[in-house]
Amino acid sequence: MIDRAQVLHVARLARLELADDEVERMTRELSAVLDHIERIGELELDDVPATSHVIDVVNALRADDPRPSLPREVALANAPEVVDGGFGVPSPGAAPS
Repeated sequence: MIDRAQVLHVARLARLELADDEVERMTRELSAVLDHIERIGELELDDVPATSHVIDVVNALRADDPRPSLPREVALANAPEVVDGGFGVPSPGAAPS
């Protein structure tokens, strides 16, 4: 169970300002979440195989076949500034124009 002081500590770390009613609500909600996590921790899962997805995912990505690039002139056509054949970007610390 999480208490009010812990909620206020987490809120301070997250730079959140909570009203009193929000602190009480967060105390209840975070306690419920931690109770669920504790219950999950009690499950016997030694024989359960690790998974990365709930369902089998096959061919999630398209084939990575090489193909021609976009011509440089087309890519730079709407660039606000072109420098040495590429996109012009401000130097670090430069004031925005």
